[in-house]
Amino acid sequence: MGRVRHAVTTLYPVAVIVLSDRAHSGERPDACIPVVRDALLGNPLAIDDERVLPDDPAALQAALIELCEGPTRLVLTSGGTGLGPRDKTPQATQAVLDYEVPGIAEAMRAASMKHTRGAMLSRAVAGVRNRSLIVNLPGSPKAVRETLDAIAGALPHALELLAGDATDRHPTGCHEV
Repeated sequence: MGRVRHAVTTLYPVAVIVLSDRAHSGERPDACIPVVRDALLGNPLAIDDERVLPDDPAALQAALIELCEGPTRLVLTSGGTGLGPRDKTPQATQAVLDYEVPGIAEAMRAASMKHTRGAMLSRAVAGVRNRSLIVNLPGSPKAVRETLDAIAGALPHALELLAGDATDRHPTGCHEV
């Protein structure tokens, strides 16, 4: 007997934050937001907030707190997840999380490792603040696409669970007591 999946009718509000000093200053255009838009097509996710911020942990923390206090249910950040001296996105994100969801970042790294060994250098994190899911994506359009392709299918269910609209059922039918 197959699993019965119910159609999701809720559109979850999504914010995309790009962290880039050069894109923020206008030195170069951002190329990641269009990739995020395209990768989320067909999912019950509606991007309603797009921001380009400098690589500034305090600015990112303020934006994450603001967004997670409002209607936004998913915040996708892009950039600042590497080993460079200005790459502070994971630390800024961890500082505002209620708890981490490590499986999301693990899935992204595993998917990216199929394309580049550099994926093992990613420090991206994912977690929850106030029933909103925050996910750090890489800063290159190609890597954004690869990582979102790996996790996009699981995001609606995660948001249903956070909203209390679904139950987390184990495939075996076993539940923790």
